[in-house]
Order: sequence, then C-alpha cells, then structure tokens
Amino acid sequence: MGTHKGKVHIVDDDDAVRKSLQLLFRTIGIDAVAHVSGDAFLDQFDDSVEGCILLDIRMPGMSGLEVQKQLQERGSTLPIIFITGHGDVPMAVEAMQLGAFDFLQKPFRDQDLMDRVSRALSENQEQREKTEFQQEVTQRYETLTPREKEVMACVVKGQANKVIAMDRDVSQRTVEIHRARVMEKMQARSLADLVRMSIQIGLP
Repeated sequence: MGTHKGKVHIVDDDDAVRKSLQLLFRTIGIDAVAHVSGDAFLDQFDDSVEGCILLDIRMPGMSGLEVQKQLQERGSTLPIIFITGHGDVPMAVEAMQLGAFDFLQKPFRDQDLMDRVSRALSENQEQREKTEFQQEVTQRYETLTPREKEVMACVVKGQANKVIAMDRDVSQRTVEIHRARVMEKMQARSLADLVRMSIQIGLP
C-alpha cells in the first residue's frame, strides 16, 4: 500500500466487523480507530487529523448518510468510503452524489478495501498539502507593499520591466528593485514559480 499518513475511522455497529477491520489495518501499519455508532463518532470527531472514514451505510440510530450530511455541515474534508449491503446500492449512489469518495459492497476482499483506503488517504494528504501551501503563499503575498503587489501583477502577466516602468512613470531600476523584492518575499525561484503562486491564491 505504501506509506500513508493519517488515521482510518471505522464506523460500524457490528462488533466483529470493527475488530476485524481494525486488526487488518494495524497489520499493515495504518492506525485505525473503531466507533460503535455515528453519534459516537461525531462526538469525538476532529477534522484536523489526516485520514479517511469507513462508514457503514445502514446502522441503528443515525444512518451513514445522516453522518455524511453532518460532516458536510461541519466542513469536513475527510474522504468517506461507504460499506454497503446488497440492497444499499441506490443509497450508495446518492452518497457518491453528495461527495462520498467511494463505496464497497459486502462481502468484499481485503485487498479491494485496502486499495480504496490507500487512494483515500493519498487524496486527503494531497488536499491538505495543497491547502497548507495556499495559506503559506497568501501569507507571503500579504507581506508585499502595495507597489510590490502592483509590480507582481504586471510581472505575472508577462510585462517587461521597461513597460512597467513607463506605465507607472518610474525608472526601470526602481521596477527591478521591486521585482527582486517580490521574488524574495514570495520565495519564488523563477517567473513560472511566481505565476503558479498567483494562480494558487486566485490573483487576476
């Protein structure tokens, strides 16, 4: 499966299922936590922890779909893999339409489950890294002066230093200094790097 960061949350009312899945993941080095119900899971849920959720679609009390909706209301980014019975495929399709990562029909092979969990953990890790980088780039951008932000906007549009200087009635040397400061503050190694950062934070 490779090395993955994160924790697998198993939410299932069947004690035997919880224990067997927990053991399966621990034998391959993945931390797994079992929860007896949707309510119990939501009571201690922490979205700041990387991972994914294995969620039984049919449970006494709160159903898997209801748990999914509660998580969406909380703004959760953890991927959800639904575990379904034979008659639950329409519900699973609805769950996918609501943003679930995948669903697995009982009985399933351990390898099929591990493959899906592996992909879910990878996606969650990539999404978190992307969000962290976006926040970091935004913080760098906020350290720029208003003039440096102007120059950056022109640079990423491909304008030459001479053109930027003429448009703003300043010397080309002044523009070069501002441009160098932009590159330094943004920690950009190249113009392409700076363009990628501007796209990342949604600059026009």
